[in-house]
Amino acid sequence: MDEAHYPDTVIVVHPKERRSKCTILPLRGTAGMKFARSTSPRATGPVDGYLRLNVNGPPLTEQDADRGLLLLDGTWRWVEDLAVPFGTLETRSITGIKTAYPRGAAIGELPDGGLATVEALYAAQRILGRQVAGLLDHYHWANEFLALNGWTSVPEKVSR
Repeated sequence: MDEAHYPDTVIVVHPKERRSKCTILPLRGTAGMKFARSTSPRATGPVDGYLRLNVNGPPLTEQDADRGLLLLDGTWRWVEDLAVPFGTLETRSITGIKTAYPRGAAIGELPDGGLATVEALYAAQRILGRQVAGLLDHYHWANEFLALNGWTSVPEKVSR
């Protein structure tokens, strides 16, 4: 599928998310991404046929490349509430990827395999063979994230 024809990636940011800790907000205005601070269909647009990234879903694969992605951004305890309106969407997970984001959460709050939202977006785009250039430009831990996962550079576009 041609890059220009992929459905927009929808990113729902919890209204209480602290902008100072938010890894994804610097990407507002990026082509192919739609940001919403509400789960209402008016804010997100139609998401029928989209896949919601979730740590408990089956792994995301290149066979999912023609589907839209929905990412929920907020603390782990808020994400469950954000997910409720999207409960009918199929879920996919990002497996085998390590986070570089330093975390200091309460016991039991962080799931295994949990990534910062920008890390999840980057990994998903890479898996799907979509554009990844520029996604980590404003991410403080970009070099650590790439190194942890054996990626020596950010490709302009990943070939499938």
